[in-house]
Amino acid sequence: MKSVHIAVQLHPQHIDYAGIREAVTQAEDMGVDVLYNWDHFFPLYDGDPDPVAGKHFECWTMLAAWAEQTERIEFGALVTCNSYRNPELLADMARTVDHISDGRLIFGIGSGWFEKDYIEYGYEFGTARSRLDDLDAAMPRIVSRLERLDPPPTRHIPILIGGGGEKVTLRIVAEHADIWHTFGNAETFAHKSKVLDDWCAHVDRDPSAIARSIGIKTENLDQADEFAALGVTEFTLGVTGPDMDLAPVQRWLEWRDSYNGVR
Repeated sequence: MKSVHIAVQLHPQHIDYAGIREAVTQAEDMGVDVLYNWDHFFPLYDGDPDPVAGKHFECWTMLAAWAEQTERIEFGALVTCNSYRNPELLADMARTVDHISDGRLIFGIGSGWFEKDYIEYGYEFGTARSRLDDLDAAMPRIVSRLERLDPPPTRHIPILIGGGGEKVTLRIVAEHADIWHTFGNAETFAHKSKVLDDWCAHVDRDPSAIARSIGIKTENLDQADEFAALGVTEFTLGVTGPDMDLAPVQRWLEWRDSYNGVR
């Protein structure tokens, strides 16, 4: 039986940075295993009156700050938008944050989807397929640049790829990811996990080499054992500003310790 981990995604919206900093410290002190933010330029929900209005902070400069602020916890973006940065530059950024943190970065990446980010910041939005094609082309460039940097990363930086598209995304996951992140109920997860296994066979990759991560609501602890039985080893809970209330996470940490046999 594989050990499970609890991750928290801090949504960096509707809050001053002091509140984010405090939440990072609290998460590490509580014993959370992994901490994520997201790669957007505007809030995704709960703005008033515009649903994407309000305070917000940038992803990768924040990750560099987390690298210095924390000591134990792993962290990363859930997920970096491939469209926003040149692949070689992104690899160099990841390597740098990896060194700042002494090897605790998880390199999360996806194809992007939030149209307002693209429009407001001058990126070509394209189509869902064109953005996936761009991610497909970027991954070998990112991996190649990571291998050529001086100094190299402190470790093999785990690559997390988010998404559930069966024809393209899961094939990219099979080729490049160490962690696959997705959403959905147990039935949906089981189906897509089987599709990922099939892609692994197609590209000659051991499916057990790819950890499975699920985004889940804090109130759905009753589903944890079922997902774990299906192979999920990382449960990611979302917490947002302005409150950044981490109290519900405590029950998940207690379940994790019980599941892992920690006393």
